[in-house]
Amino acid sequence: MKLKTTETNGIYLVEMSGKIMGGPESAQFHDAMKHAVANNLKKVVIDLGGVEWMNSSGIGLLVSAYTTLKNAGSEMKLARTTDKIQSLLVITKLNSVFDSHDSVENAAKSFN
Repeated sequence: MKLKTTETNGIYLVEMSGKIMGGPESAQFHDAMKHAVANNLKKVVIDLGGVEWMNSSGIGLLVSAYTTLKNAGSEMKLARTTDKIQSLLVITKLNSVFDSHDSVENAAKSFN
C-alpha cells in the first residue's frame, strides 16, 4: 500500500494505491487519520482510485478511520472507489455508511 496526503482549501486528501491488506503498513494510514484529528481537519477525502485490491483488514481500516473522524467532528468521503471495492462495500452493507463519489472533485464539493 502506498499513501500520499495533501491539504488544499480545507480538504485533507488521502490518496491510497496498491493492495490494502492491513499489517505494518496500515500504521501509515492510522497516522494520517491522527494527523487529521490533531490538526482539526474537518473534511477528509479518501481517494481509492489507485487501489488494486482490499481485504477485510482494509475494510477495517476504512471503518476505523470513519469512526475516529466522526468522533472528532470530521467528515469522511470516499472517492474513485473501483468496482471491486464498491462490490465489497455492497456485500458488507457499508455502502450505506460511506459516502462514495466518482471523483475527488465531487467528493470535495459534497461537504456541507
